Amino acid sequence: MKRLREALDSGSILLDVDARDIESALRKTLDSLVANGRIPAEHRGEVESALLEREGEISTAIGYAMAVPHAYLDVLREPIIVFVRLARPINLGAPDGIPTRFMFLLLGPTGTTADHLETLAAIARVMSNDEFRYEARTARTQSDLVAALDAFIARTAFVPQEVSVESTEGLNYTGRLFGGLREDVRRRGAHYISDFRDGLSPKSLSATLFLFFACLAPAVTFGGIMGAQTDGDIGVVEMLVASAACGIVYALFAGQPLVILGGVGPLLVFTAILFRLCGDLNLLFLPAYAWVGFWTSLFLIILAATDASCLMRFFTRFTDEIFSALMSLIFIYEAIRAIVGIFRRSFADESISHDVAFLSLILSIGTFYIAVSLSQFRRSHYLLPWMREFLADFGPMIALVAMTLIAWLLRDDVATASLQAPDTLRTTAERSWLVDPLAAPLWVRFAAIGPAILATVLVFLTQNITARLINSADHKLQKGPAYHLDLAVVGGLIGVCSLFGLPWLVAATVRSLAHVRGLATMEEAISPDGTTRERVTHVEENRVTGLAIHVLIALSLLLLPALKVVPMSVLYGIFLFMGAVSLGGNQFFERITLWLTDPDLYPRTHYVRQAPVKVIHRFTLLQLACLAALCAVTLSPYKSLRLSFPMFIALLVPMRFLAARWFDEKYLNLLDADETPREEETHWSA
Repeated sequence: MKRLREALDSGSILLDVDARDIESALRKTLDSLVANGRIPAEHRGEVESALLEREGEISTAIGYAMAVPHAYLDVLREPIIVFVRLARPINLGAPDGIPTRFMFLLLGPTGTTADHLETLAAIARVMSNDEFRYEARTARTQSDLVAALDAFIARTAFVPQEVSVESTEGLNYTGRLFGGLREDVRRRGAHYISDFRDGLSPKSLSATLFLFFACLAPAVTFGGIMGAQTDGDIGVVEMLVASAACGIVYALFAGQPLVILGGVGPLLVFTAILFRLCGDLNLLFLPAYAWVGFWTSLFLIILAATDASCLMRFFTRFTDEIFSALMSLIFIYEAIRAIVGIFRRSFADESISHDVAFLSLILSIGTFYIAVSLSQFRRSHYLLPWMREFLADFGPMIALVAMTLIAWLLRDDVATASLQAPDTLRTTAERSWLVDPLAAPLWVRFAAIGPAILATVLVFLTQNITARLINSADHKLQKGPAYHLDLAVVGGLIGVCSLFGLPWLVAATVRSLAHVRGLATMEEAISPDGTTRERVTHVEENRVTGLAIHVLIALSLLLLPALKVVPMSVLYGIFLFMGAVSLGGNQFFERITLWLTDPDLYPRTHYVRQAPVKVIHRFTLLQLACLAALCAVTLSPYKSLRLSFPMFIALLVPMRFLAARWFDEKYLNLLDADETPREEETHWSA
């Protein structure tokens, strides 16, 4: 590593070499070495011939977008290491199928072969690191590249390379009041300035535009449903105001800004039941709602102050996968149910044309298809790399605009239902924005503790499990989590929202995962058996996107009539896309597909190689049974049963412990590992 560091520091770097094949890349690199006097001009042809002869025997592309052309000749006086970044990737037939973007040229006298073997090991170690590859790809100067190498050395100085580290960072119990909160502030505070600087990129712009509509649609939908359930006390406008205000505050002050706050089904059910309970007791809803919110806020802040989020250490991949799958399936289910509902109304109501139903279906499927196709376009062979990257990043937004334009052009022939938004900025029931908590009887102020405990459990689990999913090792985040700080911020926001009669918001799983994916740099990995999968190599962790998304939602409150142009069926297509994309990378669903796969063609994953097939299927079946139970609770027609949703989530922890009785501990650790073992991703170990 020292030799490599010295080589880069000495200026042996060529950035963005314009070459279309290995011959031209080597030729331009040698031209630079001759110009700098590092290779005698009279021996240039001999060196070039030796390099090309080596490439003719077998490609020196060894994976991870890297090639290591090398030659050792007596005419060379000293060992030479040159780092070359190509302006565009070249397909050199690497084992992992990834086109080559980087070259490490190794030259020297015949006797330096052994020295370069040590350097080659260092190169392989450095280039297998996703974060370094991303920084090497974006480096503008030699100093940027040297700084990237120094950062890699600092990150890995005391971390064994083949040891899987559990995702427990930020979940260590301090034993001190506010101890975890202080550590979160210290950890994330060091990155606060960079959180804004790192958000100034085209990828952030595409994620902002896509997530704006992806967050706006659920806000309007949940707001409409809540308005119907509460007789307008909390409706669409209140949901939009809460989404904008809470989102801006969270983006500025929370520890993990990649989390997106939003309305979720369980909290909607809780609010509806509380409204009915107030009606049965002849109580004013909003004052009682405010007191439940105040107590919930207090309990959440106490939990944050006492490091209660450390309990999430008992939640493993087993729970995360089930919870993530449930949230994704709910999005898919709601989108499909809405589309089916349009067809049912067209058959039951003669005033609704069948053309409306079919166009709604076409718009939904079209939006979903275009978004999926364009998001996968970065693996295409067509167009230039920057064009493919642009289409992949802006795919969902392009799909939304295209389908909205089609609906607008056909508006005179077929009028589909559009986004329902109010015309003016006012409360749904034209009440005062500020709620009077003193209007609630004294006994209600203390009786509110009971429902507040249920709400606290619901918010605590939903917030922390979503945060665990976002902070998953598979996302390669670098700036660290902040579970306690995030919970405290959410708790404070719930208290403020209660005072103004606004809905309570919590981490929205599908929207948060879509946010991470929108900011992620993806790489296609090809295993030795030929199967391909996308994996995250870098995520642009920042506060700009979360802030911009919710500023746009705030601005939409001033342009409410303009939102009515967007058809609801297009938003259902976005719902489908978000749900389907969130399922991608979920190991639980990957294992379900094994039931329909020829055993001889199973992918060579770490658990397939080391665990018996029957054990894999039994473990998957256990998860599927738990998911089915959660779906039954979530979709139950009995609201009291749906209210117990957080309790069923919590029961997944003892279920995971019970699994140790039915499975060998060795196999259980394989299937429930916090992250994919490094050896599955490293081609040099294959």
